[in-house]
Amino acid sequence: MVSGAAAGSIDIQGHRGARGIQPENTLPAFETALDLGVTTLELDLHFTADDRVVVWHDPIIDASKCGLAAGAEGPDPDDPLTPDEDLMIANLPVAELGNYVCDRNPDKARFPDQEAIPTSLAGSDYRITTLDDLFDFVATYATDASKTAEQREAALGVLFNIETKRKPDSPQAIGDGFDGTTAGPFELAILEVVGGRDLVDRVTIQSFDHRSLWAVHAANPDLRLAALTSRQAPDLEEYATRGASIWSPNQADVTPERIEEAHGLGLLVIPWTINEVNDMKNLLDIGVDGLITDRPDLALTL
Repeated sequence: MVSGAAAGSIDIQGHRGARGIQPENTLPAFETALDLGVTTLELDLHFTADDRVVVWHDPIIDASKCGLAAGAEGPDPDDPLTPDEDLMIANLPVAELGNYVCDRNPDKARFPDQEAIPTSLAGSDYRITTLDDLFDFVATYATDASKTAEQREAALGVLFNIETKRKPDSPQAIGDGFDGTTAGPFELAILEVVGGRDLVDRVTIQSFDHRSLWAVHAANPDLRLAALTSRQAPDLEEYATRGASIWSPNQADVTPERIEEAHGLGLLVIPWTINEVNDMKNLLDIGVDGLITDRPDLALTL
């Protein structure tokens, strides 16, 4: 079983770190998730103009989440006249991403408990981080004396569920010339970071763009793959045949029959994004193998 704990246990994945508690995909969010004891850190990946893999969900730096740091220069997301093209991750080098602070709550009604409260290790570092830096941060956490022995031990084995943010109808979002079949520079850069740190056994690659998954599988069949789906009838047999080991559907698409079919094909079922305790209980009752949630604090109490 793909799990951060023993086989047969439930995989609690902190969505974008712990989006319900801290600003998403930031080091404080990941630290919060680690403090809580998640088995997996779930995160999104984009590709910069200078070919670096960074942890971020959106193709642009959006004013609802980010602003220029005090005294920094660059395209201003708060200026309505700034073209979206100037704020695209794919059009900016990684050094310029350091000019932005992403500590804003984009939807206070949806995330009433999200606050940018500095954490003990990450502090108030709400910049867009690289995948390299995130791995470094988790390694540092695992040896930090301010964390409990249990927290350090869990961080040593925490898994990473990392999403390639490709979109078939928006190739400019990554902008690396992906041909739809062979791993593009984006996938190859991810594989280089993961392989260079000997983390293949702790990483799952997920994507809604299944072409990205099959390209990764051709380049490195040892990496686990998760087929993300939303409001569609899944082709579970294809996912299993082409190398996936996890089906991650919108929670509304999960049924006992589909779970049974997936398990029969050797696929785990880990739906997204489940934030209400009753929904968590219902899904666990019908046999899902894990939960992707903005509120790992709630999920871990079940």
